[in-house]
Amino acid sequence: MPEGSQEKTEQATPRRLQEARRKGQVPKSADLNGAVLLLAAGLFALLAKDSLLNQTRAYFYSYFNSFVHQQQPDNYLVQILIDFAVSVFAVFIPFFLVLTVVALGVNMAQIGLLVAPEAVKPRLDKLNPLNGLKNMFSGRAMFELVKSILKIIIVGWTVYAAVRGELPNLLAVFHLPPSALLNQVLTVALKVMLWGAVVYLGIALLDLLYQRYAFQKQMRMTKQEVKDEYKQTEGDPQIKGWLRRRQRQLLMNLVRKEVPRATVVVTNPTHYAVALRYEPPMEAPVVVAKGSDRLALQIKEVARQHQVPVVENVEVARFLYASVEPGQAIPVEMYQAVAEILALVYRLKNKKGF
Repeated sequence: MPEGSQEKTEQATPRRLQEARRKGQVPKSADLNGAVLLLAAGLFALLAKDSLLNQTRAYFYSYFNSFVHQQQPDNYLVQILIDFAVSVFAVFIPFFLVLTVVALGVNMAQIGLLVAPEAVKPRLDKLNPLNGLKNMFSGRAMFELVKSILKIIIVGWTVYAAVRGELPNLLAVFHLPPSALLNQVLTVALKVMLWGAVVYLGIALLDLLYQRYAFQKQMRMTKQEVKDEYKQTEGDPQIKGWLRRRQRQLLMNLVRKEVPRATVVVTNPTHYAVALRYEPPMEAPVVVAKGSDRLALQIKEVARQHQVPVVENVEVARFLYASVEPGQAIPVEMYQAVAEILALVYRLKNKKGF
């Protein structure tokens, strides 16, 4: 079956997800960023409302007091605007710092630390008008359109419900002094903002779940894609099988060549076999071959065929198999144990008259 006609039924592999992440393709809800920022802004404004009102009153009191009692220069209006901008900046700079931290935290919570240079590379296919039209009328685009309409309706109804309950208070503000008027308007605005933010947050969480589901569905792979990726990462199974057979063949050639020349084969007795050769004036015995399981049985079989002594010593066999490679001399800490084995071998040879 051609790959293009296969259904994508397999979950995305870690490598597929890693490649998508490198390209900047991650499940993310832009609505969640906006909702959390709106909620954070509302909560911050609610906590700082009294301080904000006090600073505003103090600023305007200072302004009117200086305007009434002092003669003003020609550039007074410009100076007032500059002072006002500085005051606003001083009031809102903590607000912007908080929002910046919140925005970074929401992004980190959704996608973690992501650096994707490929996502910002210019792509010519984005300039193709046919691709643009295709994206406009795709299923995902229609979903986003319906989601936006529902979002406007739900949030709009929530704002309307919040404002409707405050209509009597809003109508009464015209009879209040300026400070109380400002406090009442700000209270209503914060109520509307927080209600809207909470509802928007609920919509954003549902959108995040959908975005993750849609991403997993988009990342699905066909069975052939999974097989091809396995071949790329792990190697072709046929090649790996050939390499294993070739490795076994080389080991067997080593066994047939070196074991007949060995002085002794040490076993444990069934799982490991290590062939040692020692001939004066060698400084220490050398491991000439070793193997486990099936290869160990073959080493012992070759040893018996060539009348090489086979000695059972579990600790020595295990240690030499794990620590010494063929062609290497045994370590110093094994001198005594191996010397005892060699002494036993020489005694057996002397008894047999070799």
